[in-house]
Amino acid sequence: LWRLGYCARLLKTNHFRTAASNTSFPAVWLLLAQPSGRIPGLFVVVKKNTFFTMPETVEDKTNPELYLPHPGVRGMTVLDREAFKRTVVVPALKVKKEIVHRVLKSLKQSVLQRPGLKRVVEDPEDEDSRFVILDPHKVQEFSLGESEQQVLKELSVHPEVCKYHLELTYENFKSEEILRAVLPEGQEVTSGFSRVGHIAHLNLRDHQLPYRHLIGQVIMDKNPGITCVVNKTNIIDSTYRNFEMEVLAGENNLVTKVKENNISYELDFSKVYWNPRLSTEHGRIVGLLRAGDVLFDVFAGIGPFAIPAAKRRCRVFANDLNPASHAWLLHNCRLNKVDTRVRAFNMDGRDFLRGPVREELSKELPLLTEEHRTAFHIVMNLPALAVEFLDVFRHLLVGEPCSPSALPTVHCYGFSKHSNPARDIQERAEAALGTSLAGRCSTVPVRNVAPNKEMLCLSFQIPADVLYKRPCPEEAKPASKRLCTSQDSSEE
Repeated sequence: LWRLGYCARLLKTNHFRTAASNTSFPAVWLLLAQPSGRIPGLFVVVKKNTFFTMPETVEDKTNPELYLPHPGVRGMTVLDREAFKRTVVVPALKVKKEIVHRVLKSLKQSVLQRPGLKRVVEDPEDEDSRFVILDPHKVQEFSLGESEQQVLKELSVHPEVCKYHLELTYENFKSEEILRAVLPEGQEVTSGFSRVGHIAHLNLRDHQLPYRHLIGQVIMDKNPGITCVVNKTNIIDSTYRNFEMEVLAGENNLVTKVKENNISYELDFSKVYWNPRLSTEHGRIVGLLRAGDVLFDVFAGIGPFAIPAAKRRCRVFANDLNPASHAWLLHNCRLNKVDTRVRAFNMDGRDFLRGPVREELSKELPLLTEEHRTAFHIVMNLPALAVEFLDVFRHLLVGEPCSPSALPTVHCYGFSKHSNPARDIQERAEAALGTSLAGRCSTVPVRNVAPNKEMLCLSFQIPADVLYKRPCPEEAKPASKRLCTSQDSSEE
């Protein structure tokens, strides 16, 4: 054991005199080779492994802080880019400049790749040579593997790896690395955001708020095209579906342009609701429509269902209570040249269903024939409240029911924190409609909104016994007729 300890110290001392030298090994071998008679194979083990168990240094691949910014940035709240500078020692390969590209191609798995860093730098002592910077996480202990050495041999390049002092600056670090270095250790780092045109939208947690302006600046610096970063400061308003926000960095310009499913929209992000995560769902619903169908969009926003439906040559009735959303809906209809196919309304959802929707269904459904079938779809994308509006469909129409296949299809969105979200939203819908939907509906998960909170879409055809109220018989007494009229009024 004494011999082993002494050899380790001897090996450590001599190893750090030169990274490429093996001159210390013969002395170690002689000492370890003396017969002990007690530990067979000790020499073999030490020869193979001691070189790779030296104490970790800044260039060791196992050092997790190799690419972290300078530790002095911890706790910074006002961004100081100069404070992130740090010098690290990395492996490099000296090659003739005329074969640099061949070396890069052959060693592409081992070459250093970091944001803003040059992989090839000049040799100040030899203008005919260049240094190819290698990744210390892949080139262990400044020693290339056999396969890399064979490649270099074929290129007539000496495989000796040297040390290169590399300066890392703010530009060379990724946003997550910067934020992890700044925020208190052990606290969650959020570098994700929603992008709405030139705007990055964050949802910061309480412990991140003291660093919010720095976080905003880092997000803007590291994402080309982002010129404004905002943080939501309250939950979405259930009436107009917008929320208060604070501009963290960049210009205070919240009017932006977005493109979704090849359709362009313009909006004021501070006054209307827009969620880029719903792109797939918008496309799914619109994909169910055919030319000539009718879409009633009860909570239309700026038109992500209505406008692509109109592009498919559907007739669209689009409504939103928020005056700003209504104005941008009209603007986007003109922008996409579908204003002649979209009738826009600025009403409460219940009033829209009991007014324009009932009027159109009362007029259209009795005219349908087996040869001419128009499908009617009603989209209700207000997940926080839409299920509560379903009771409006109770006896919305008066008369004999239309053909079951012509009954309107409702796509109603909702949130659920239940362990069985699909069953939860179906049961809530059944309670509002006053009937069972078993075997008559489908539920599609849309997205995970928060831990244990799901957004779903419940689709079903409105049952005839729910949608229709049969008229009072003609032979009924006048008092009965008045009673019927009174009941109809109370239901409205």
